[in-house]
Amino acid sequence: MLSVRTALRSTTRIQCLRTVSTWAHVPMGPPDAILGVTEAFKKDTAPHKINLGVGAYRDDKGKPYVLPSVLEAEKRITEKKMDKEYAPITGVASFTKLASQLAYGADSTDLKEGKIAATQSISGTGALRIAGAFYNKFYPNKTIYLPSPSWGNHTPIFKDSGLEVKSYRYYDKENISLDINGMIEDIKAAPEGSIILLHACAHNPTGVDPTEDQWRQISDAVKSRGHFVNFDAAYLGFASGNVDKDAFAIRHFIKEGHRIALCQSFAKNMGLYGERAGAFSVMCDSAEEAKKVDSQIKIIVRAMYSNPPIHGARLVSEVLGDEKLNQQWLGEVKGMADRIISMRTQLKNHLEELGSKHDWSHITSQIGMFCFTGLKPEQVERLMKERSVYLTKDGRISVAGISSDNVKYLAESIHHVTKN
Repeated sequence: MLSVRTALRSTTRIQCLRTVSTWAHVPMGPPDAILGVTEAFKKDTAPHKINLGVGAYRDDKGKPYVLPSVLEAEKRITEKKMDKEYAPITGVASFTKLASQLAYGADSTDLKEGKIAATQSISGTGALRIAGAFYNKFYPNKTIYLPSPSWGNHTPIFKDSGLEVKSYRYYDKENISLDINGMIEDIKAAPEGSIILLHACAHNPTGVDPTEDQWRQISDAVKSRGHFVNFDAAYLGFASGNVDKDAFAIRHFIKEGHRIALCQSFAKNMGLYGERAGAFSVMCDSAEEAKKVDSQIKIIVRAMYSNPPIHGARLVSEVLGDEKLNQQWLGEVKGMADRIISMRTQLKNHLEELGSKHDWSHITSQIGMFCFTGLKPEQVERLMKERSVYLTKDGRISVAGISSDNVKYLAESIHHVTKN
């Protein structure tokens, strides 16, 4: 009888425990700011609504754009009837070679001498995560400095990698420009040998880039403290329409003797958002050193995701590896950049034509997909509520969301909330 009662109590206890979920203690995570903007946009029924939150290129009709060069590359790959075998741990070899040539330059001595260890990654995000893991394992200083502000995912990526994340001054809110003096001062104040992350071009989210002369000053400041630089290059070619111009900072730093690391993405400049094609590379002092670094990157990647997807890498290889297709792509990426630049000019001109008393010159002096408008949170709120124009509360807009059809309405809307 006692054993029956004991069994019943035990069963009751187990049943009570089972009523409490294993994951009941897990808190709700904060919503993504950009996804929240998109959700609000979708719910709005206004016919003239505009979504300026999404960080993806759109054509002048507001539609996703697949580059003709990419479509041709896809056609050729299909015709080759290639297999679907696993890629090596560091990815498709032709991809990493061509991606590196695009950034470092086809004439790079370091590339020719095998001094650069490169791996394919799951787009730019994956490249940054591999970088963080590599630094945490092998770099003596575990602190990385990011510009303030920086891409929203930079901080969680590096914190998740086990690094301490700090910032240096970058954006001057008052003047809507680069705080070059504050930036130099903070870089010089950072402990010797710190990791400094720099956006190679088209700074996200501000669109504010250093001039070539300012890049020289930044290089000198970094060198004076023996810092290590990690470039994040998500927009090569997309910023100005010229790959070589957009790669100026990367190549200047190398020329000045810096041994950099580089994170690349082909989401923006080739429109391969969902293909997740990226690369992480590290400059070394010798080919032997590069082999050792490569071996350790393989160990990191193997534990993370084993090996990368092949389709996006094959597309990039086909586009960059064929001279005719490469020239076509260069024309297409310039066309995307030119459309962005044109929208900036038209928006600024319309605001001036409306009689706005504000200085909107920063709209055209900034570069790339994003623009920090200088709009205050309360003005952003009014834009969304009164004009159905959706953007993040910090006043950042994706210029790719502007078109010939809505640019005038956007200017009128901005003027409406800023004229008083």
